[in-house]
Amino acid sequence: MPQQPTRLTPLARTVRQLLLGASLSFVVLPCVQAADAKPYHIAPSSLENALNQFGREAGVLISFSSQTTAGLQSRGLEGSYSPEQGLSALLEGTGLQARPEADNAFSLQPAASTALDIGTTTVVGDWLGDAAPTNVFEHAGARDVIRREAFERQGATQARDVLNRIPGVNAPENNGTGSHDMALNFGIRGLNPRLASRSTVLMDGIPVPFAPYGQPQLSFAPVSMGNMDAVDVVRGGGAVRYGPQNVGGVVNFVTRAIPEAPTVKGGFQTETSPSSSHDGFKTSANLLAGGTADNGLGGALLYSGTRGGDWREHSDTQIDDLILKGNYQLDEANSFNAMAQYYEGEADMPGGLNVADYDANPYQSTRQNDRFWGRRTLVNFGYRYQQDRREFTASTFFTKTLRSGYLDQGTFLSLSPREYWVRGLETRFAQGFDLGPTSHEVGVGYRYINEAGHELRYRTPIASNELPTTSSRNDRDTRGGTEANAIFIDDRIDIGKWTITPGIRYEMIESQQTNNLTNVKYKGDYNTALPALNVLYHLTDEWNLYANTEGSFGSVQYSQMPNRVSSGEVKPEKARTWELGTRYDNGNLRAEIGAFLINFDNQYESNQTNDSVIARGETRHQGIETSINYALDGLSPALAGFDVYATYAFVDATIREDGPNKGNRVPFSSKHKGTLGVGYTDGPWKLNLDSTYQSAQFADNANTRAESADGSTGNIPGYMLFSSRAAYDFGPQLSDLNVAVGVKNIFNTQYFTRSFDDNNRGKYVGEPRTLYVQTSVAF
Repeated sequence: MPQQPTRLTPLARTVRQLLLGASLSFVVLPCVQAADAKPYHIAPSSLENALNQFGREAGVLISFSSQTTAGLQSRGLEGSYSPEQGLSALLEGTGLQARPEADNAFSLQPAASTALDIGTTTVVGDWLGDAAPTNVFEHAGARDVIRREAFERQGATQARDVLNRIPGVNAPENNGTGSHDMALNFGIRGLNPRLASRSTVLMDGIPVPFAPYGQPQLSFAPVSMGNMDAVDVVRGGGAVRYGPQNVGGVVNFVTRAIPEAPTVKGGFQTETSPSSSHDGFKTSANLLAGGTADNGLGGALLYSGTRGGDWREHSDTQIDDLILKGNYQLDEANSFNAMAQYYEGEADMPGGLNVADYDANPYQSTRQNDRFWGRRTLVNFGYRYQQDRREFTASTFFTKTLRSGYLDQGTFLSLSPREYWVRGLETRFAQGFDLGPTSHEVGVGYRYINEAGHELRYRTPIASNELPTTSSRNDRDTRGGTEANAIFIDDRIDIGKWTITPGIRYEMIESQQTNNLTNVKYKGDYNTALPALNVLYHLTDEWNLYANTEGSFGSVQYSQMPNRVSSGEVKPEKARTWELGTRYDNGNLRAEIGAFLINFDNQYESNQTNDSVIARGETRHQGIETSINYALDGLSPALAGFDVYATYAFVDATIREDGPNKGNRVPFSSKHKGTLGVGYTDGPWKLNLDSTYQSAQFADNANTRAESADGSTGNIPGYMLFSSRAAYDFGPQLSDLNVAVGVKNIFNTQYFTRSFDDNNRGKYVGEPRTLYVQTSVAF
């Protein structure tokens, strides 16, 4: 953005030079004096883009951080304005105002008139919604939203890159039978990250797992970051309305919104890891095309694709994710929405390495037959009525998923096609009313899910050197099904500075599985009530306290039904979570600190090496999570453009079941994990330097420190990584062309994780130094 330079302090100059040096980029921007009133033609877009365009054309410096404008949209600008008038018009409805500084400069501040009115309430209906900043601030539990601008700035192409920015979340490199880009591995608050089976994972509110009750493991997760606007992680305070199995929180992937104005946006990223033995290129691309007509009918086409391999040999990947979205605003109160998705992908799986092979070359693959592929079709229709203090929504969805692959299982090679069908209906009704000095919003909801699955496995001996087909020996043929009904009721009560929300969710689950080879049938009926209480207290308009307690329930999965453990049959998993925290947000400074306690009963792990179930029993997870984001122009105008962020989580996850492992740490849980970063925005330039850290882990319940020869057990050392990125926005004269270059793992730190109870167990090297280039355009 053309501008008058701001005088920097020695500290500011040092930090800027550090950022510029790490990004290998530097620019001297021309000085342009601000003009008087002049014409502007700025289309509706994100507030950040609109401000950058206005600043360039007006010749003024506008200081703000990406956090300040995250998720905000501008209505655009048409006509002649002075700089002050133009800024005021652009910021209309955003809750921000421009404060004049010296030398044709402005900084963004929260508008005084947008202070929270404790005495008034609006119906919020869906607690997740569009994950707006005000919804996050008013959430009575730990919650973080990472928006598209943020994960583009870190060069994120996979969900784990984004999730690792959130305190309390551990998303390791993909490993085991999920060692490919279509899998999702993460754990929250010390829970085992293997295939994310203990969190409720949604995409626009629709369950992502191919069988939410019977097979929640995400060895196949049809989520592409190129099609996402935000990742919303609710670690506490959402169990009443969302389930099942939410002891690990609720994660909602929000797809890109339908634009108001006709829009075409495209993006491309390519990366390579020169220091690995697989020095090819991996590319990803995304496209958004759509708009909304004057009659309220809108639509969008989203595409995200991936080609190429990463830093491991035998890791070639091909993914295509196509989404069609539609919305019709019939009138002010009634609207309809629809979405269809077709996701297809295939990938080689490099697999784990034993110690000798890892020491020889950690980037090699010794499992050349392992390969995974899958596809999913999704259709969703919804209706929404919202007027005054009443809201009603109804949504129905259908998914059909196929996942399959070849896997080397020691003595034989398997082919495991699995098909799943899920039908769902969900309705919510919320009504607000006043009763004496209190304001209420009563919410009632119902969800019905019917899921079915057919799992097969074919095998050929390794010695035959033949890939199995559907004509090979069949040693698994099972059909499973679940009918689940869930109802909830809660009441959000506002009285003075307090918001108190008692509620209860009731799950009714009927599951069954039939072994077609033996004609043996298994059945499980599970009914449980999950009461919850959320409390929020507003100390000021910018500062609140929250506390909550809630329950989680996970039914016995299909793969666990035939198995027994030493204590008898496998039982449903149950947990209760407690939270206490405080949150502050004044526009420039956002900070949060909270403590949590999870008492988990009947925790199980499936051991795929012998198709058994490991009973971990009782575990306790407790700790502290903190985060801070600060735009430094709040300290001094000389620091305009700088923003810093940091997160830290201390997690003590301990096995409490009586026995030889009592007191040990839960596998794959780090006691310490955090991030630290600084960014600088200077007109069209964006620079950032980021770092992540996590402490050591163990791979098994026994907390074995010595490394086994196959690499599956032993200490997993902690590590710290640094990355950097520099981007330049060429503006509307070049179709909003944006070009960025970045480096991940700047110092090429070698780190690894393990897979313990998996068929392709062993050591998995982490991402080495990786260089990437990003480009995007908009029309």
